[in-house]
Amino acid sequence: MKLAIASGKGGTGKTTVAVSLALSLATREPAPLYLDCDVEEPNAALYLRPAIAMQQEVGLLIPVVDAAACTLCGRCADVCQYHAIAVIGDSVLVFPELCHGCGSCTRQCPAHAIHEELDPIGVLERGHAGSIEFAHGTLALGKAMAVPVIRQLKQWAIPRESAGRPVILDAPPGTSCPVVETMRGADAVLLVTEPTPFGLHDLRLAVQVARDELGLPVGVVVNRDGVGDAGVDDFCAAEAVPILERIPLDRAIAEGIAEGRTLVDIRPEVAGRLVALWDRMSAWVEDAR
Repeated sequence: MKLAIASGKGGTGKTTVAVSLALSLATREPAPLYLDCDVEEPNAALYLRPAIAMQQEVGLLIPVVDAAACTLCGRCADVCQYHAIAVIGDSVLVFPELCHGCGSCTRQCPAHAIHEELDPIGVLERGHAGSIEFAHGTLALGKAMAVPVIRQLKQWAIPRESAGRPVILDAPPGTSCPVVETMRGADAVLLVTEPTPFGLHDLRLAVQVARDELGLPVGVVVNRDGVGDAGVDDFCAAEAVPILERIPLDRAIAEGIAEGRTLVDIRPEVAGRLVALWDRMSAWVEDAR
């Protein structure tokens, strides 16, 4: 099963749950594959401490226009749905920050006046944390396109034949395009929230994206249980979204996480519950097939 672990907002404990789930499954065969897809701020490596063995640059193919061959017909601008290229007067302007590297302008140019050059936008790394295979991506400073880094991370790190292997996709916070790209291709989504008005607001958005838009089975983990109100419980009950685990509001847990320790190190009894959570979601996926 490929499980995306996401949250509607940052700071809910998403990576805390994802890392601890991977560690809980590490004694099984096959061992899990962990992908930190939060390429703008990857931090799972701080807790798993992987030994990095491979590195690969990632980039986008950006159009370059040959002014001498260009006829200024405007076809390139017409086919670009991202408005990354424009014909203004006797000039063709390319905006790399908007380009998604789809190549439409190059293929559609009747004068063959456009070629593409690689614009590096990040780095992919992979290795092992014990028996856990680990990979993450890092978006280069000043670059805005996280989605291509996430897409290429998944293509690079997830084997084509991954059936039966646990794959954990640690998504960025929020509900924007990088989150959707992380969820795309997953079998199910685990949403980590907190029982506060902000947590409820963003949980609603995350459920809408994962379940209603992408059609994926969704479960919830309530972190810092005991703070806030019953709004999250009421919403989950009304929407038939199961709450699969609760992590209490506990000073010892907060202090341990701040020290770089994992949840299963601080509270070893959680490991068995996380394995049971994984098995329950796996059964959902099998029943749906």
